[in-house]
Amino acid sequence: MALACAALALNAPFGAPAFAEPRIKDIADFEGVRENQLVGYGLVVGLAGSGDSLRNSPFTRESLAAMLERMGVSSTNGNLNTRNVAAVMVTANLPPFAAQGSRIDVAVSALGDARSLAGGQLLVTPLMGADQQVYAVAQGPVAIGGFSAQGQSGSSVSRGVPTAGRIASGALVERELDFDIAAQGELRLALRNPDFTTARRIAEAINGALGGDAARALSPGQVAVRRSDGYSGDMVALIAAIERLEVAGDAPARIVIDETSGVVVMGENVRVSTVAVAQGNLTISVNETPRVSQPAPLSEGETVVVPQSDVSVEEDAGDLAVIEGVRLRDLVDGLNRLGVSPRDMISILQALKAAGAIQAEIEVM
Repeated sequence: MALACAALALNAPFGAPAFAEPRIKDIADFEGVRENQLVGYGLVVGLAGSGDSLRNSPFTRESLAAMLERMGVSSTNGNLNTRNVAAVMVTANLPPFAAQGSRIDVAVSALGDARSLAGGQLLVTPLMGADQQVYAVAQGPVAIGGFSAQGQSGSSVSRGVPTAGRIASGALVERELDFDIAAQGELRLALRNPDFTTARRIAEAINGALGGDAARALSPGQVAVRRSDGYSGDMVALIAAIERLEVAGDAPARIVIDETSGVVVMGENVRVSTVAVAQGNLTISVNETPRVSQPAPLSEGETVVVPQSDVSVEEDAGDLAVIEGVRLRDLVDGLNRLGVSPRDMISILQALKAAGAIQAEIEVM
């Protein structure tokens, strides 16, 4: 089977020397220091006949007419019949502490029945946040990673998604988010994977480096960091001092199974009680060997094909193997000795969980 089992690949790293512990900045985020989503509606022009059909996309027609009116061009009495324009949705992420005048990348996606955005130019598009305030303005040529071509006979070929693209540094930040982090007296760390043990270890590591009780665990997902009165630096210096501290993270025992691809991922803390496992496969083969029956010479018979089937059944010997209370590496070694495939391993793990012999949470994707 060509599918690879992630649990088997984990066998080597656990036998190798331990790596350095992750830094606090890699397992937690500072509340307030985050991105904000922006969205806008705009028009892409300059398409070579691959834009929206104005008859099927009335919003494109109305937007085009409104834009021409703002430009001083009256289109009320004219017949707009062009396929060089496409209505698009523009999205972007506003980074934390983005200064006015800095540039960010934007993604452009077709909204109507446009076939491709290749060669298009996005016109000035305001990008708004959740508070309906404009924080950036996007404009520029759209770069797409796919293409589509169609012949007169109706045959077509496409690769990627030609109706979606990006504009590198295509938006100019017009409004800054006010957040004076240097004047803050206390900030909270938000753990990406909430855990009581990890939160306590983070607080202990910060207190060990700074002294006193600068940090305290509020919950499995939050750690409060306070700037003491005797600290000479501001909150920015305090964050820089603690985000590079190394902390050993902890997580509950969990097994993740993707039944579609046959991938199995097991955490280091998975434990298995003493249990006996037997694994075998049943293979049924049907071979068709047709034979030709011909009549005697000068007879009135007909030549016919006589089917002949050969059915065979083969069952692998399923030896009963005993797996005692072991860690992850020993469990993988035992399953490897049984010669199980990734899909067989999925069935075995689910059976172990049903028997109460595996102390881990199984998550099926």
